[in-house]
Formats: sequence, structure tokens, C-alpha cells
Amino acid sequence: MAIPDTQTPVVKEQRAKKKKGNRRVYRFFKRALDIFISLVGLVIAFLPMLIIYILIKVETPGPGIYLHHRVGKNYKPLPLLKFRSMYVNADEMMEQFTPEQKAEWEKNFKLDHDPRITKVGQFLRRTSLDELPQLVNVLKGELSIVGPRPVVQEELERYGEDQDKFLSVTPGLTGYWQAYARSNCTYEERMEMELHYVEDASFWWDIKIMFATVGATIRGRGAK
Repeated sequence: MAIPDTQTPVVKEQRAKKKKGNRRVYRFFKRALDIFISLVGLVIAFLPMLIIYILIKVETPGPGIYLHHRVGKNYKPLPLLKFRSMYVNADEMMEQFTPEQKAEWEKNFKLDHDPRITKVGQFLRRTSLDELPQLVNVLKGELSIVGPRPVVQEELERYGEDQDKFLSVTPGLTGYWQAYARSNCTYEERMEMELHYVEDASFWWDIKIMFATVGATIRGRGAK
């Protein structure tokens, strides 16, 4: 009996159609889960979010929530909602960084000991509670619950030829890098993890990342 040639154009086309269909089903259930989780999450988190907002306002002057502009899917502008974790004059404080701090910032886009972060902000970042307002972004379809974390333009340039691939999916509230590495890896390792997710994303992998995120958040592991 002749063995079918799996490399023929017909077989390749059939596989491509099947893969495309699977991706369509995946995106449907992913969006449905996003809507469900964001709605339930906003209801449950309403009181904690109100308390956080008040604590921020009491500690330092300025807005409790702000927009941080990132690059979204297909290069669309993404106004990311966040609880304010820094002093309002953070940009001015950045100009006073030491040469060592500037070098660390240019390399990793973060500092191990950032003087711009408030006391309440340190707690919010350690527990990732500063990200709670992004449930609104998820509900609007600007974010997914799971996906590569959105970046600013300067970070996007690090991806070089992989920029289109990185921005081919909806960014996430959490993701592979966020759940398993966070601040415990280099920026290059972070990029590898994000691109690996983009290439092999699946519904079950998303579920696994969600549970891993909960565990990492409870332990406060790797958050800065």
C-alpha cells in the first residue's frame, strides 16, 4: 500500500486550513473567557480597588489612576490603565538618576531600587495590584487576560525583525514571562519567552499561565 505524501501541496493546504480553523476557535473561546473573567473580576475587585485608590490619594498628591501609553496589537496605540505607583514628579526624578541607575534603566527598563516608587506603590507592584484597572482594558478588547505584556515604543525596537510577530496577537494582562520569570530574567530572555508564547499559544497553555500567575502573585515572586 502506498504511503501518502505528507508534503504535497494538497496535504499542506489541508493542514493550513485545519490550523486556521483551530486558531479561529481558540480566539473565540479566548475572547469569551476574557469577557467573563474581566466582568467577574471588576465586580469582585470593586471594593479593594476603591480602597487602593483612596490609599494612593492619601499618601501622595496626584491622580490615583493614570494612562500609560503602550503599543498594542498591529501597532495600535494602547492606553493602559494602572494605579499610580510613583510620585507625580517621577520624570523629573529620573533626570537625577546616577550614571549606574541610567545604565540599568537603559538595559532593563526597570531599577532594582527605584526611588520614584511610593510606599503604597511598592506594595502594589509586589502584589501586581497596580494592574487591576487593566480589567477594563480587557473588557474593551484592548488586552487579553493572557498574552505578551505590552511595551512602549523604545522597548518594541529591541524586537528588531520580530516586531510584527510580537504585535500579531492581543497583548495580555499576564503572560508566559509575567507568570514564570518576571524580574528574575534578562530583557533578552523576556523577549524569547514572549515570542515563544506568540508562536505556540493555546487555550490550555493560557489556563496554565493563569494558575501560575495566581501562584506567583500570592508569593510576590519576582515582582519589582
